[in-house]
Amino acid sequence: MPDQLAVTAEPLGTAGVDRRPRRALFLAGLIITVVFVNSCLFGLLAVLFRPGVDFWQGLLAVLYVGPVLAIQLLYFSRPAVRLDTRLAKAMLVVQACLAYLPTLHFDAALSSLTTLAAGSALLLFRPRTGWTVFTVFMAGTIWILWTYDETWLGAMFDSVTAVFYALVVYLLTWLARLVTELHQARTELARRAVAEQRLAFARDLHDLLGLSLSAIALKGELVHRLLRKSLDRAREELAEITGIAQRTLSDVRSVARGYRELSLDKESRTAVSLLSASNVAVRVDLEQVELPVKLRTLLAKVLREGVTNVLRYTGVEHCEITVRESGGRVALEIVHDGTAHDDVPQETAESLREVTEEVAGHGGKLSAGPDAAGRWRLHAELPVPEQAEPTETALAEGSGHWSRIDARNVQWTMTVVFIVFSLSAMARAFMLTDDGWSLALIAGYLTALTTLQLSYFARPNVRLRSRQSYALLFVQACLIFLPLIPLGSAWVSLPSLFAGTALLVLPPLAGWTAFAVTAAGVVLIRIAYGTDFLGGFYTFASILNTGLMVFGLIWLIRLVTELGETRKRLAEVAVAEERLRFARDLHDLLGMSLSAIALKSELTTRIMDIDTDRASAELLEILGLTRQALTDVRSVASGYRELSLDQESRSAQAVLVAADVQVRLEIEHEDLPTTVRTVLAVVLREGVTNVLRHSKVERCEIAVRRTGDGVALDIVNDGVVNGRPPKPEQPVRVEAPGSGITNMSDRVAGLGGELTAGVEPDGRFRLRAVVPV
Repeated sequence: MPDQLAVTAEPLGTAGVDRRPRRALFLAGLIITVVFVNSCLFGLLAVLFRPGVDFWQGLLAVLYVGPVLAIQLLYFSRPAVRLDTRLAKAMLVVQACLAYLPTLHFDAALSSLTTLAAGSALLLFRPRTGWTVFTVFMAGTIWILWTYDETWLGAMFDSVTAVFYALVVYLLTWLARLVTELHQARTELARRAVAEQRLAFARDLHDLLGLSLSAIALKGELVHRLLRKSLDRAREELAEITGIAQRTLSDVRSVARGYRELSLDKESRTAVSLLSASNVAVRVDLEQVELPVKLRTLLAKVLREGVTNVLRYTGVEHCEITVRESGGRVALEIVHDGTAHDDVPQETAESLREVTEEVAGHGGKLSAGPDAAGRWRLHAELPVPEQAEPTETALAEGSGHWSRIDARNVQWTMTVVFIVFSLSAMARAFMLTDDGWSLALIAGYLTALTTLQLSYFARPNVRLRSRQSYALLFVQACLIFLPLIPLGSAWVSLPSLFAGTALLVLPPLAGWTAFAVTAAGVVLIRIAYGTDFLGGFYTFASILNTGLMVFGLIWLIRLVTELGETRKRLAEVAVAEERLRFARDLHDLLGMSLSAIALKSELTTRIMDIDTDRASAELLEILGLTRQALTDVRSVASGYRELSLDQESRSAQAVLVAADVQVRLEIEHEDLPTTVRTVLAVVLREGVTNVLRHSKVERCEIAVRRTGDGVALDIVNDGVVNGRPPKPEQPVRVEAPGSGITNMSDRVAGLGGELTAGVEPDGRFRLRAVVPV
C-alpha cells in the first residue's frame, strides 16, 4: 500500500433540532389551560354552591363560562392564530359580551371571565390602544365588584386580584406566542446577516480585483496589437501584465486569509496550552469587549504571533496576557520575563513586521521590546470604530429587537404583576386582622419577598441552578413560613411564590415535591385554623394557580431570552460560514486563473521573438482567462456557480502544456450531478494549481473514472514536493489550515467523499478524490 496521508473531514450533517420551543409550547399550553380553567372554575363553583341556585341556573352559568373559556384557549391562546385581523377583534367583542352578561343573572360571581377579555385586549391592539381598552374593561370589572361586594375590603381584594389575573392572562399568552415567533423566524436574521455580508464581499471584490482584471484585459488586447508593430512595447506591457497578475494573486490570498475569522478566546486557550507545555506560568485576563469581526481577528493574529515569539526566548517563567478597552480603544499586551538569543531580535522583528503593518492599517500601533523593568513587552492598541460593520448591525438589530423593546415592556409588566400580587395579599391581611403590628409585620415580609423575587429570581440572566439560588430559595421559604409563628390565624404570605420558584431552581423531581408539599402544608394549616373543606379546596386551587403562574412567567421569559440569544448565535454561525465560503471560493476559483495569467505572460515574453503566432495564441488565452476571472469575481460574490468538469480539464491541460509539462488526460464519466461535477472541477483546478506552485514536474496524469457507486479523480505528477526529493516513506506535508488541500477536503467531505494526498512508493505524488454518486 502506498504511504498516504488521508485528508478527510466529517460530512456536514443536519444540525440538531432545537426541541425547546416545542416542549415550551406544550408546557406553556398546559400551564395556560390549568390557570385559565381554574380561574373560571372559582366563579363557577361560587355560583353552583350559592343557596337557591337550581339546575337551570347552573346550566346557564356553564353556558356562559364555556364559550368564554373556549374562545380564550382555542383562539387567543393558540400561537398559530393571527391576532391582527378583523376576525380577532370580532372574537374579542363576542368574548367581552359573554363575559359581562352573567352580571345580569349572577352579580359578581363570574367576574373572573372579564379578566380574560381584558388580557386578550393587550394582545390584539397596539400598546396605547391596548392599555386603553384594558383600562376600560378593568374599570367595568371593578365597578361590578364594588357594586355587588358586601364589604369594601372584599371589593378591594377582588379588584386587585382581577387586575393581577388580567395581567397574567396577557403575559402568559404573549410569551407563549413569542416563543413560537422566535423559533419560526430563527432563519430570518441569518439570511439578512448573510445578505449584508455578501454586499460587503461584492464591494471588496470590486475594489480589489475589478480594476486589476480590467487592466490586464486592456493591456492584453494592446499587446496583441503590438506584436506585429513593436515587440519592445509589447514586452513592456507583458511585464506589467505579469506584475499585475502576481500582485493581484497575492492580494487574493491576503483577502482569503483575512476573511477567515479567528477567535480571540480560542487563540488565548491555545496560547495557555502551548506556554504551559513549556513550563511557563500563564495569567490570562481577557476583558469581554464587543468588537467588529476584523478587529477580533486581528487581535487574535497579534496574540498568536506574540506567543510564538515568547517561545523563541529562553528562561521564560512567567507570562501575562491581557486585553483591555478604554476610551474607545482596545489594547492587547503580552509581557514575559525571558531572555533573548542573539538572533531573536532580528527574527522577532521580521515575524512581527507584517502584523505591525496590518495593525497600522487599522489606525492602531504595535510596539515590542524590553520595558523599564527589563521584561519583554508586546503592546498592540487599536481604535474601536463607533459604527459597527453592516453584518454586525444586522445582528444587533435583529436580535436586539426583543432585548430593547419587548424585554423592557415585559419586565415592567412583570414588576407590576408581582407588586399587584403582594397588594392582593395585603388586602387579604386587612380582611383577617386590624392589629397594626401584625399588618406592619405582614407588609414588611411581603415587601422583602417581592424585592427578592424581582431582584433575583425574575431576572432572566441569573443562573438558577447554583448554591446562591438554593440559599436564596431557603431565605424565601423562611420569609414565607416564619411569620406563621407570630401571626397565627392572621398569617398572610405568598406560599405560591415559593412553590413556583422551587420548580425553577430545584431539579424537576425535587421541585414538584416541594410544590406539592407546600400546597398540602398550606391547606392543612388553613384547616387547622378552622377553614372548611370548600375553603381548603379554594386554598389548594389558588396555590396551584398562582404557583404555576409564577413558574410559567419566569420560565417563559428566560426561554424567550435564550431563544433570542440562540438566534443571534445562529446568525453569527451563518455569517462565519459565509465568510469561509467566500475565502475558499476566492482562493479556489481565482487562484488558478491568476497563476495561469502570470505564467502565460512570462511564457509569451519568452517566445514572442521566436514564434509570434504562438505568442498571439497565448495572448488570446490570457484574455480568455481574464474574462473568466471577471466572471468568477461575480460568481463568488453572488454564490456558488456550476463548473464544467470537461472545460476545467481542458483548461488544466492547456496550462500544464504551457508550463512544458507532458499531460495525459483521461476523462471517463457519465452524466454526473451538478454538485459532484462542480466539486470535482474545483478539486481539479486546485490540484493543478498546487502542481504548478509546489512541484517541478515533467509529466502529469489526470484521470476521472467511475468506481463502483462513485467517481474518482486522480492527479499524479513526478515533481519534487515542497522543494525536496520525495521519499516513499515520507508523506506529503499538508499546508496549514486554510490551504488549498484543506479547502478541497472540506468540499469533498461535504458530499460524503474522501480526499487523500501522498507520495507513492515510485516517488510520484498522487492527489485522489473519491465522491459517491
